[in-house]
This record gives sequence, C-alpha cells and structure tokens, in this order.
Amino acid sequence: MFPSTRHTAALLGGALLAALTGCGTPAGQKNVQAVASEAAPTTAEERVAAPARPGLTGMPPVLDAKDIYSADRPGKLSPVVKDFPSRVYVPNTNSNTVSVIDPATYKVVRTIAVGRQPQHVVPSWDLKTLWVNNDLGDSLTPIDPATGKVGRAVPVSDPYNLYFTPDGKYAVVMASMDRQLVFRDAHTMKTAKTVPVDCAGVNHTDFSADGRYFIVSCEFSGELLKVDTAKMEVVAKQKLPLHGAMPQDVKLSPDGGTFYIADMIANGVWALDGEKFTTPKLLPTGKGAHGLYVSRDSEEMYISNRGEGTISVFDFAGRRLVKKWTLPNGGSPDMGGVSADGKVLWLSGRYNSEVYAIDTASGRQLARIPVGSGPHGLAVYPQPGRYSLGHTGVFR
Repeated sequence: MFPSTRHTAALLGGALLAALTGCGTPAGQKNVQAVASEAAPTTAEERVAAPARPGLTGMPPVLDAKDIYSADRPGKLSPVVKDFPSRVYVPNTNSNTVSVIDPATYKVVRTIAVGRQPQHVVPSWDLKTLWVNNDLGDSLTPIDPATGKVGRAVPVSDPYNLYFTPDGKYAVVMASMDRQLVFRDAHTMKTAKTVPVDCAGVNHTDFSADGRYFIVSCEFSGELLKVDTAKMEVVAKQKLPLHGAMPQDVKLSPDGGTFYIADMIANGVWALDGEKFTTPKLLPTGKGAHGLYVSRDSEEMYISNRGEGTISVFDFAGRRLVKKWTLPNGGSPDMGGVSADGKVLWLSGRYNSEVYAIDTASGRQLARIPVGSGPHGLAVYPQPGRYSLGHTGVFR
C-alpha cells in the first residue's frame, strides 16, 4: 500500500506507520512458528489421494492437478497475445502516469497520463486489455496491449486493486477505503454485487485451485478473509497471530495446497491451509516482505523484501528459503512480474522512482531504470497462460 489522501485515516495507526518507516518486527510473536515444513497440515500424497471436487462452473479445467501454473511455461503464449509487443507497464502513483519500458533495451519508450494515483496495471481475464487502477481517480483506464491505444476511463469507486473470477464472469474490485469487495461485469465493469467487509484495507487475493473460493488480505487490520466465489459472500475471517500484522500479496502454491501471504510487519510470509482456514505459520524472509512471484518452472517463488532491498527465493518442494539476492546500492523492491521466458524478474522500486530488472538464474541486477514517482504494481506483458486472475498478472 502507498500513502494517499484516501488512506490518511488508516495510516495514522502506529502499526502502519511502523511498517512504512521500516521499523523492526514488533513484539508479540513468541508463539508464531517459523517452520516452513509445518506450514501445510497435509502431505502432497494425501492431497493427490483425496477425491477432487468439481471446480467453479465455467472455469477452464485445470490442466495438471499437481501444478496449477503448468500453462505458464516459457513460450506458452496464448494465441490472443502471441503478437503483442513485449513491454513493462509501470504505474507511478505520485506522477499519475504509466511508464512503458521496452525490456529489450531497458528504456522507457512512452509515458501515458492516466487518472489520479494509479496503483496497479492489471491484465483482463481474456488477456485483451490492461486496466490501470486509478485509486483516487475512482476510475479504470483501459490500454490495448496490441496497439498501445488508451481508451476512455471507466468510472469505478476506489479501485485499489483488481482481480477476475476464474470463470471470467466477474471482475473483483478491492475497494480498500470503501471497505468493500465489488463484483462487476468483467467487460463492462457494471456492478453485479457489492459485498461490505468489516476488516480494514482489503488489498490482495488469490483463488483456490478449483476456483470455488479466494483468500483476501486486509492490510490495515491484519486479517484474512475467505470468500465463496459463486455465492460472492465472505464465509470466514481470522486475525493473524501477530500484533500489527500487515498482510500484502497472496499466492497459491503450485500443488494448490497452501496459500502464501506476504506480511510487511511480520517480515516474512504466512503459510495458510485455505481449505481448513486454520491459523497460518510464519516463514521469516526479510524486512518488509511484500510481493510474491512464481518462477516459470513452478519450482520457486520470488519474495520482494521492500524494507531491505532484497529478494528471497523460496523452494516449493523443500518448503524452505534457498537464496537471497541483494540489490546493489539498496532499493525498495515492490510489485512486478516475471518475463515471458522466465529469465528476468521485474520489480518496481516504490520509494526510489525506479524499476529493477533481475536475472532469475543468478540474482544479478541487469538494469535499474528511472521512472515516475511512486512506481507500484507494474505488469510485464504479455506472459504465458490461458487466462488472467488479475493483479499484476496471475495466469493459469
């Protein structure tokens, strides 16, 4: 999250101020287990043996039950996007612009004026449109990734973040300060159902492998929600077991068994059994853990630690951290995505007005590119996958 007029009230809280100034982990986590191997209560064998229940009606069938990201391999570009020019779209929250980078040259080739405080650039479910989330501008700006043409902004209240249900029917607006989850038609953005929530700062989400529910992080109140996709209803809520917790990005493991939730105050990632929705376990990663990105081979997850300028690498099979990369001269790695070929991790430098390109084989910084002020949820596009679940690009 990034400070704004709309968010002023929420930012007055001591815990949030601590998070944004990079303070250490607060007291109160003595009972939090930082053991990755205990994160999931069931084994992979038990999950495979369990009978699969039907997925969300209308959702494309899962290609591989052992790997929900199997459609995201290098070169597996959908026919819809295969001829799109490769670009990195960077929303600059303070500049009210989107910087467009050519990844071949590491140069900004275009700057697009958009609405007030753009937070994320989000690929649509059908892969045909990029939606710029103008949070304080109360609008979504469409960009045609094939031509670069910018369309007329669509009025939408408080679009901090944007996701799509796996059946492609609805967009789900994370209306953070409105305290709502708003289900809208995925194409017209006309409201279908507004779901009030009693947590503060709905922020990020990811969907279960069968698409029947999704887990939402509430960053200002340190809570998690479980939402029934078809019913469009909150069915469960829990408080994270750490005073001042500030959950951020959410990502499902390739085997569909565990949701990982980055936490800026806990300085790590929570591992949650989404089915049972029991108390999650904490895996420390680094100061200000923020964004989560799965490698193209589904073997690793990159974790951006915004408060210390590092990226932790998590091994899914071993359920442990295996590497940590440090940006030379520091930085504030935030949100981003992996290149279509899987060779480069792109991250915005939230407090440094820059973007980082990082070699995923070595962790070496390939480029540091100046952009506008407050770069946030950048999208690498196009990427492999059959459809998009939203955010900066969650493809399956």
